[in-house]
Amino acid sequence: METVETKLAVHEAVCLERYNSIDRSLRDGDRRMTKIEYLLYGVIVCVLFGPGVAGELVKKILGL
Repeated sequence: METVETKLAVHEAVCLERYNSIDRSLRDGDRRMTKIEYLLYGVIVCVLFGPGVAGELVKKILGL
């Protein structure tokens, strides 16, 4: 028969693994959200300046 201390130790180990998994997932999500944020800034600039300016900017970036 398991003691309370054994059950508590198992519970703590399982919770620690879950916490580490959640923490890893949040850090990865933060990186993705930063990339999406920068892409949105670029789209906003292109919309504000119009398609002609956006096209010229893309040509300069790509070296065309």
